[in-house]
Amino acid sequence: MSAHKWQFTPRFRRHAFGWRSDTPIKRIKEAVSEIKQVARKDPVLAAEGAIKLLEKLSPALEQVDSSSGAIGTAVNNVIDTLVPIIGKADVDSKVRQRWLDRLWTAFQDDGIPYLESLGDHWGELCVTEELASSWADTLLPWVEQTWSSSATGHGYFKGTSVCLSSLYTAGRYDELLTLISKAPCKLWHYRQWGVKVLVALGKKTEAIRYAEESRGRNEPDWLIAQTCEAILLSSGMHDEAYRRYALEANRATTNLATFRAITKKYPDKAPGDILRDLIANTPGDEGKWFAAAKSVSLFDMAIELVTHSPTDPRTLIRSARDYCEKQPDFAVKSGLAALQWMSLGHGYEITAGDVLEAYTAVIGAAPGAGVSTEQVNAQIRDMMSGVQPGNKFVIAVLERHLS
Repeated sequence: MSAHKWQFTPRFRRHAFGWRSDTPIKRIKEAVSEIKQVARKDPVLAAEGAIKLLEKLSPALEQVDSSSGAIGTAVNNVIDTLVPIIGKADVDSKVRQRWLDRLWTAFQDDGIPYLESLGDHWGELCVTEELASSWADTLLPWVEQTWSSSATGHGYFKGTSVCLSSLYTAGRYDELLTLISKAPCKLWHYRQWGVKVLVALGKKTEAIRYAEESRGRNEPDWLIAQTCEAILLSSGMHDEAYRRYALEANRATTNLATFRAITKKYPDKAPGDILRDLIANTPGDEGKWFAAAKSVSLFDMAIELVTHSPTDPRTLIRSARDYCEKQPDFAVKSGLAALQWMSLGHGYEITAGDVLEAYTAVIGAAPGAGVSTEQVNAQIRDMMSGVQPGNKFVIAVLERHLS
């Protein structure tokens, strides 16, 4: 195993990367791909490579700008990918202990920190109850001392998550719950293990109550909601999971992504019903669900949403252009809505090109919708007749066309 020459090794020397994150993210993906290819033929060698990469990550990335979160996300994905590779390797306890010692050193020396989430996987890395219990025995006194009422400092010990994960894998549930109760404050990062214990003991109602009690000003409510939702779904209580947690647990970066995540998780619910519930839960933002309605061919609902609530004009323009032939009536209404919201001053740095593109899309779709150019122009002139911010700009751009 030691004779194997990993291609990624020289690329991850200390301070190998500058402040930009694009190159290190690319190198990380290449390294993981190399390890996964080796894992198909030699799982133990792949585990060695995974440990070597984890050892090298933090020193190599120390100078990379992490403010955007991109590099941190990439490293967390690496950990999620490599931990199962290390855990599944068939080695004796002495080899695995050596691996854990190496990872512990890397974990302790991680100053940024990039490897913080590795502690939550420690029980999975230990594999056996015996090894996990040994790590728990070593770390438990340190955690208890840190959390004691007489302790000085900030009540923080870097190995706390390692200890909690090890106790859980070792099946020492009562000790784990007792230990968490001694924590100086209710942090979800610690209390999530209490939820896992209660679920493992079959006490799912208590687990949800325990999770809900973990909510606080600085706690990740969406993670708590995800945990509670998963517990209810595992119990077959889909309606309650949907009613109580679906929106909070599946909120994504865009409304469309949120809608898709929920429809995927709850296939028995009609997409239209899900969308109506989402709209009802976000008053004032109805127009932002336009793309979601369009994605499941709820065209009438989509137009109703953008008629009364602002929507990004460029989103509407794309719809008018893309559906010119497939759904001409929808395309016409989308384009007109784009012109309406641009005339009301909505949209970021709207240009004359945006106005002309919306108008062109409407005129192109009009014949298929059974509407003449004259009717379109009359409707636009009527729409622009009020005194509204941005009207003069839109009218000036379309003046020649409307006359």
